[in-house]
Amino acid sequence: MNALAPRVLIVTGAGRGIGAATARRAARAGWDVVVNARRDAAAAEAVAADVRAAGRRALVVIADVATEAGALALFAATDRAFGALHGLVNNAGVVDVAQRVEQMSEARLQRMFTTNVVGPFLCAREAVRRMSTRHGGAGGAIVNVGSAAARLGSPNQYVDYAASKAAIDTFTKGLALEVATEGIRVNAVRPGIIDTGIHASGGQPDRARELAPSVPMQRAGSADEVAAAVVWLLGDDAAYVTGAVVDVSGGR
Repeated sequence: MNALAPRVLIVTGAGRGIGAATARRAARAGWDVVVNARRDAAAAEAVAADVRAAGRRALVVIADVATEAGALALFAATDRAFGALHGLVNNAGVVDVAQRVEQMSEARLQRMFTTNVVGPFLCAREAVRRMSTRHGGAGGAIVNVGSAAARLGSPNQYVDYAASKAAIDTFTKGLALEVATEGIRVNAVRPGIIDTGIHASGGQPDRARELAPSVPMQRAGSADEVAAAVVWLLGDDAAYVTGAVVDVSGGR
C-alpha cells in the first residue's frame, strides 16, 4: 500500500476507549477515518474533530454493526463519502456484569455473541467485498480487537465474553488464510487490563485499578498503547504479518 496515497479506514465502536484512540492515532499516521458508534453521536463527533485536526478527513456514521442493516449502512456511507476502503478495525464490543455461567440468560448470551462475533463477521465480509483483489479491490488490512480473556477464560466473571473473544482469535486466523492471496492482511490484538470505560459498563468501574497488581508490569494499560499496536498492524511496516494475534497485556 502506497504510504503517500490517501487511505480510508473504518473503526467500529470508535466513540470511546480503544476505538477512539485508534481513530486518533490512525489519523496521525495518515489515514482518513470513518468513526462508527452505535448511538453516542456527540462522542463520535468529538473523535472526528480530532481526526480533522490531524489534517485527515473524517466521517461519523451512527449504526449498530451487530445487525446486518447497521453494517450495510456503515459501508454504504463509506462508499458514498470516500469511494474506497483500505482498512477495517473491528473494535465494537460489549461486556456484561460479573456472573457465573449457571446464572446467564439467553438474552445476555445472544447480545454477547451477536455484538462480539456476528458483528465483526458482517463488517469483515463487507470489507473483503471491497478490498479483495478477487473482487477488483486494491487490497487492505483488517485488525480485530480480541481480549486476553480468550486465554484466561474469565471464570466467575464473564466466561461468555472470554468465549466470544476466543472466537475472534479463530476468526482472525481463518480469514487471514482465506484472503492471503487477495491482498488483504488480517490480524488481531489481544488487550489485557486496559483503563477504559468498558469496565464501568460491566458494573466494575474500578476494575483496571483493582487488577493492576495482578499484571506482571504492575499497571493497567492505556487505550493508546493498544491503538499503537493496531495502527502498526494496519500499516506498511507490518506488510509481512497476517494471521497474527498480538498480546498487549503487560505480560498477563
